[in-house]
Amino acid sequence: MRVTMADVARAAGVSTATVSYVLSGKRAVAGGTRKAVEAAIAELGFTVNTAARSLRTGRSSIVALVVPDLANPFYAQLAASLREELRPLGLHVMVCDTKADRDEERAYLREAVQQRFAGVVITPFRLTAKDFLLLSEAGIPAVVSADLPFGETDLVTPDARAAMRAALTEVTGAGRRRIAMIAGPRDATGGDPRLELLRALAVQFGLSLPGRLVVRGEHTREAGAAGFAHLMGVKHRPDAVFCANDAVAIGAMDKAEELGVGIPGDVALIGHDDASFASLVRPRLTTVRYSAVDVGRAAARLLVERLDGRVTRRTVRVKAEFVPRETV
Repeated sequence: MRVTMADVARAAGVSTATVSYVLSGKRAVAGGTRKAVEAAIAELGFTVNTAARSLRTGRSSIVALVVPDLANPFYAQLAASLREELRPLGLHVMVCDTKADRDEERAYLREAVQQRFAGVVITPFRLTAKDFLLLSEAGIPAVVSADLPFGETDLVTPDARAAMRAALTEVTGAGRRRIAMIAGPRDATGGDPRLELLRALAVQFGLSLPGRLVVRGEHTREAGAAGFAHLMGVKHRPDAVFCANDAVAIGAMDKAEELGVGIPGDVALIGHDDASFASLVRPRLTTVRYSAVDVGRAAARLLVERLDGRVTRRTVRVKAEFVPRETV
């Protein structure tokens, strides 16, 4: 009978994730817990055998990480985190950049089925829940990293309400009342939960976010520059701009310098994600931290649980945090 990490976890009285940490050596585990896990491994004869697993399941050892923009450091950090968690377990991460194109997203899902990948971790941009049936019918587990669920796949999602409320508190405390947002594209199939959350919370602060102060675009630096230029041209222009992510915010900062608009003197700027460059630009970017490292760890844990036989859908919420710096 095959011994799984779940068997080791039960024998040691710990979680599957803890067993993974002991095997990988990448995260600290208390001495007593480590000894209990090592004893269970020895008693049960558990080994990580990639070749045997591939023969048994008919799958490769590859996990596809499918992202919309690898140029965004958030996804590079996510890839590194996922690789760190899965590599000690004999699983290899292949990064696939879709450029947020639906045809590319679907092509990678088909490739995962054709090549019998061990699993898929994906940030979908223009897919629908129906598209994931291709994977489930082939028995390939998928973990979605997104603001909203996609069907019956496991989900890693942000818990950002408190962080966004803190951001609005900072903005209004600085005397800003005309808020705007450079948001995502209209045709993103998951909608735009970050925009919806900002709108809902703004009401609690006695603010509004009218349509004329919402600019739509891709989650890119170029879209941020174009969106900021548009907002600076409207009548009664905003004095605070929230951005869909940090790449968009950096584009907005580029355009502000070109236009001679002071940040934060004339306009406050708030990013999202806390990508690696957010603290390096000047002025340092005020943002909402959504840890790519934590997302990678959570996605790896969900995927390993699926590979070990879990069949029920799970959601992991990664808590976001407001990071005040110098752009408000």
